[in-house]
Amino acid sequence: MDASRFRALGFALLVCCAGCSGFGAPAATRSPEPVTEQAAQAVVPPPGKAADDLQSDFQRVIRDVLPSVVQIETESGLGSGVVYDGKGHIVTNAHVVGDGRTFRVTTANSKKPLTATLVSSYPEQDLAVVKLDSVPAGLRAAAFGDSSKVQVGQVVLAMGSPLGLSSSVTEGIVSATGRTVSEGGDNGGTGATLANMVQTSAAINPGNSGGALVGLDGRIIGIPTLAATDPELGGGAAPGIGFAIPASTVRTIADQIVRSGRVTDSGRAALGITGRTFVDAEFQPAGVVVVEVRDGGAADKAGIRPGDVIVRLGDTDITTITSLTEALAELKPGDRTTVTFTHNGDGKEKKAEVTLGEQ
Repeated sequence: MDASRFRALGFALLVCCAGCSGFGAPAATRSPEPVTEQAAQAVVPPPGKAADDLQSDFQRVIRDVLPSVVQIETESGLGSGVVYDGKGHIVTNAHVVGDGRTFRVTTANSKKPLTATLVSSYPEQDLAVVKLDSVPAGLRAAAFGDSSKVQVGQVVLAMGSPLGLSSSVTEGIVSATGRTVSEGGDNGGTGATLANMVQTSAAINPGNSGGALVGLDGRIIGIPTLAATDPELGGGAAPGIGFAIPASTVRTIADQIVRSGRVTDSGRAALGITGRTFVDAEFQPAGVVVVEVRDGGAADKAGIRPGDVIVRLGDTDITTITSLTEALAELKPGDRTTVTFTHNGDGKEKKAEVTLGEQ
């Protein structure tokens, strides 16, 4: 089992730096209301009929959904996936498939691993679709829920192959919704900034990536993708802090890949630049210096040029390339906003109205 399949976030930053980003460090923004004690206690009902009912719900969901969760073996490690349709399409994380083109997939009904081929990977959203070369009898597609109805305190189950232990299940609650997080780009990570993530207390361990986060109605509400690490624990896992890509995003991306073989409408806003973090005279991150400007893009039309330093997007201060990416993740193509930047020629601060393009 290759532990590098476990994408990580700095736990200390998640707690202490909501809405900002350290130099080159991953971060999270938009911290909704914390889970109340009452919500947390929903997982442990009082003894008697309520406990029996909850146990029955768990067992029913596991019985219905687990056959749709598969194990994916690549040249570098193991991950999980979810059967997307009856034609053998399986959705997973882009960081699970990595640079691979062919894979070994073990389904609930497989007596031996099946072969699968990559359809397309979309690292910008850390999603990918692979297709079984031969569809086995009884393959069961999962049902995806409505992400807009996910509520804090909702009981959920995480299903996948943590540490190579196939068909494993953990339980918890939805701890928060609407998180924006940035994953690392090293050790095989995509470096993607992901918006509207579902935060959960259900344990997400190496190998869970690409699996299923499921509500008690038996519908998948997200694809587990990230887990936090605590620097004070030597980079070890921070218990009870994991993140899943919401089902609505999964369906949007996977539908396009299944239909067209690629993502044709990302829904992700873009300025149309290539940039890097700008460091001031005190070696502190102080903006994003523009390296390249795409012809005809939002920045080009606004008069932003290479060498300019972007310091604000709308009302959000920009200090690093990560903070710029996270600010853009909160917007959509076609949105109008203001870019504040320091002009390369005279060093004066300027503002420009832009209509965002698509990534």
